[in-house]
Amino acid sequence: MSENKKVILAYSGGLDTTTIVPWLKETYNYDVICVCVDVGQGKETNGLEEKALKSGASKCYIVNVIDEFVEEYCWPALKADAVYEKKYLLGTSLARPLISKVLVDYAHKEEAEAICHGATGKGNDQVRFELGIGALDPQLKIIAPWREWDLQSREDLMDFCIEHDIKVSTSHDQSYSRDTNLLHMSHEGLELEDPSIEPNYKHILRITNALNETPDEAEEIKIEFVKGEPVAINDQKMSPRKILETCNKIGGKHGIGVIDLIENRVVGMKSRGIYETPGGSILYRAHEELEHMCLDRETFAFKEQASVKFAEIVYGGQWFTPLREALSAFFDETQKTVTGIVKLKLYKGNMILTYVTSPYSLYNAEIASFTTGDLYNHKDAEGFIHLYGLPLRVRALMRLSAREKGQDIE
Repeated sequence: MSENKKVILAYSGGLDTTTIVPWLKETYNYDVICVCVDVGQGKETNGLEEKALKSGASKCYIVNVIDEFVEEYCWPALKADAVYEKKYLLGTSLARPLISKVLVDYAHKEEAEAICHGATGKGNDQVRFELGIGALDPQLKIIAPWREWDLQSREDLMDFCIEHDIKVSTSHDQSYSRDTNLLHMSHEGLELEDPSIEPNYKHILRITNALNETPDEAEEIKIEFVKGEPVAINDQKMSPRKILETCNKIGGKHGIGVIDLIENRVVGMKSRGIYETPGGSILYRAHEELEHMCLDRETFAFKEQASVKFAEIVYGGQWFTPLREALSAFFDETQKTVTGIVKLKLYKGNMILTYVTSPYSLYNAEIASFTTGDLYNHKDAEGFIHLYGLPLRVRALMRLSAREKGQDIE
């Protein structure tokens, strides 16, 4: 039985973490225990245990937390309408706190003294992992090889693996940095680092059709929500996980939810990424349309501001904070009447609203109609406009008086 100290490695089986296993053994003389947290990577988890052991790990756990990911992380973000910099639906950002939680749990289980992650010293994930781990157990040591070793590129990593007789499937011309979970897939690196180059979507995309490969006929999807959470697709009740899987399949077929974003990273630099979020994009759009019907003006307006802050918090790795928890409680309160049905027509990357209804609708046809009804008298508008515009008239009178006196107010 080995007496070496133990380290938990956040393991994906990709190039970075495959390289890290022998590096940890050589550098720290650790027993390396790999933990792959399954948040919906699909086939990427196949054969990981054998791969980890062959690269030198003493153990490998594959921990399925897909249901928890959708219900406890994706749904709160959906209810918040959380979008970072108007485009990014936080696919990677939402998974990181849950992964951190699982890593800490297994560090306790295995009595490991440290947790290691494969995030680079330029990226956001180092912040997310380390804030998450620190919030849950500040006594655990954190190791970030990209901030320590002399390897400078993905090519260096591939060469390192070859030197240590470790087989890697990543080729030099396809070594994009990818992250996958049930909510999205991201792509970075290679030619994408030049924003002047148009992405070859047919070459890059994995879960979404390029527009020229989408059907020539539109498809309608019907989504039912209860208190802000989707509960049924096309009249079929489904689990949260199944709902997201179904929306991914339908949305991916029609080229929904592909964005090209130059974003501001936590560490200060800008980076470019291609994100595929077909199912999430459908659910976000449908949820927002229902909120337009069910939320009053002031709540909706304040929620928009809070949503931006929530997205910034999640993007920056601050999931386990009092502010994030308080904001989630606020969003939950706003969702009590966000119940209803939304229909969207999907066609070549577009989502067109065709139907929305709710038992808690604040839309009143009798008031909104051009036809005069009992609940709204056109004559009432005159007094409202007079008071609403009073500051403008006061300012205009002041300026007029100043000009008459020859005063310069410009």
